[in-house]
Amino acid sequence: YSLAVISGFLLTAVKNWTGVQTLHGPWLLGLFILWVIARILFLFGTSLIFVAALFDMLFMLCLIFAIASPIIKVRQWKQLAILSKIVLLTIGNGLFYLGAAGLLEQGVYWGIYGGLILIIALILTLGRRVIPFFIQGGVGYPVQLVNYKWIDRSSLVLLLAFFIVFVFVGNKQISAIISLALFFITTIRLFGWHTPGIWKKPLLWSLFIAFIFIDLGFLLFAVSDLLKIPTMLAFHAFSYGGIGIVTLGMMSRVSLGHTGRDIQSPPKAITLSFILLVVGGVCRVFLPIFDMDHYVTWILLSQIFWAVAYLIFVISYAHILIKPRIDGQFG
Repeated sequence: YSLAVISGFLLTAVKNWTGVQTLHGPWLLGLFILWVIARILFLFGTSLIFVAALFDMLFMLCLIFAIASPIIKVRQWKQLAILSKIVLLTIGNGLFYLGAAGLLEQGVYWGIYGGLILIIALILTLGRRVIPFFIQGGVGYPVQLVNYKWIDRSSLVLLLAFFIVFVFVGNKQISAIISLALFFITTIRLFGWHTPGIWKKPLLWSLFIAFIFIDLGFLLFAVSDLLKIPTMLAFHAFSYGGIGIVTLGMMSRVSLGHTGRDIQSPPKAITLSFILLVVGGVCRVFLPIFDMDHYVTWILLSQIFWAVAYLIFVISYAHILIKPRIDGQFG
């Protein structure tokens, strides 16, 4: 799911960054078909794992080519930081399949956890680029948000260290220290981005809350052994609260902006979607800390909230996504 959303975002964003047309029409459909076939083959378990791996890896390799070509053509080398994460995700995907096929003992672990951390790193990188811009242009009054270069640099170094130490070295203690540092750095960043006006705009507060979930994920990971809480809750903060909310928020915004519609006037029902996901995130991540006896109930509730939230998005945005742009431009 995450990579599908990231693919759609990057294919759109790279076109805007470079001015070069990315995949569209039959070529984009072909990329989508590769992704779908791999997912269908998963339904057959490990019996068709090599065939699923073939289509999934083809999807990712084609995605890399589709993103890299415009970047290289106009020599926007600064975008290689984004591309490098997709390359690493592709390698991680390969490790996962080798593990699932029984050919690499730690492959599944490396692929899943490495992939999750890389996706969080990608969200933090892209968020640093676009969220301050969204906030400054969306709150309806002049505001100067604060960004520190030392936070950008230290965040990059610490994320890389966390990725290596936790996934491949397997040292939980050092990983926890790095994670605590990431919590403090991300907290400082969020304070620099905050302005009261975001809480009046669902397309803004949804993204801000998603980053809060990611930030709290770093904190939960750091203190999990000390407080004797499951480390897995930190990863659910990353995935359910972070990835789940930020992707819904970005899709809700981009679907309006790239069809020529007013991003200041989203469908009213989408606010309910965001609220449901936030409540679901609380059920999945925080309530088990205080009441583990009803853990299955919290999981079930979070699943229901997730499904209903995304169903509301589909119902609210289907008519927008199946029609041409209302301003007559390409897309």
